Amino acid sequence: MKTVTFTAFSFLFLLSTVSAQTGTSFSSRYPQPPATPAGQPPATAGQPPATAAGQPPATPPAQQPPATAEGQPTATKPADPAQTAAKPVQVGPDYRLATGDKLRVEVYKDTQLSQSLQVRPDGKVTLPLLGDIPAAGRTPTELRDAITAALREYITNPVVTVIVVEATPATIYVMGEVNKPGTLAVTGPVSILQALAMAGGFKDFAHTKNIKILRKSGTGTKTLIFNYNEAVKGDADPVLLEPGDTVIVP
Repeated sequence: MKTVTFTAFSFLFLLSTVSAQTGTSFSSRYPQPPATPAGQPPATAGQPPATAAGQPPATPPAQQPPATAEGQPTATKPADPAQTAAKPVQVGPDYRLATGDKLRVEVYKDTQLSQSLQVRPDGKVTLPLLGDIPAAGRTPTELRDAITAALREYITNPVVTVIVVEATPATIYVMGEVNKPGTLAVTGPVSILQALAMAGGFKDFAHTKNIKILRKSGTGTKTLIFNYNEAVKGDADPVLLEPGDTVIVP
């Protein structure tokens, strides 16, 4: 019995000595998987890492639009000017076109001839096919009729519309024996009596029976005579001034 015990003890001692010399152990030869927290399933290949208990897995943030300055609206695509309708200004039927007025000429069913124009300093506008056409001093209706007549050479029964998009303030000049001579910027029809009142009235030695109105036209400058004394009595018809008129009080 003692021999068997001694033999077993010797075998175990020999086995431990060999293991120490080779530096190996049962656990190193057969590696164990890493321990996982209690209550969590072991990780498997192709699965996302475990998250804290009770928390949903993290998701990537949704793509946000670029930030803009605080209080500033986001940029929008500008409107196409061709799709923006011209907004006419309110002018009377007797309104005379003047230098600087902005117009819209519409030719029905012809986008090539329809144009946005401005009356040049020489008083003319330019249209395709027609070239230069006098505009200053004419009413929109008169300009429409002139364009229509000129287009009949190229188009059968043309339909033309002239729209005043922007009207420059009418300029009238009053000089001579008045208290405030100078330039008057007016809007809408103005009579010569109103213009004289805006100029401060007459001086003491003004000749009110022979007031002159110089008016430019397509053929030159014509002179109109105005009698103030008859006008205030009601014996003369009211005289309306046109843009560019010059009133001279001798």
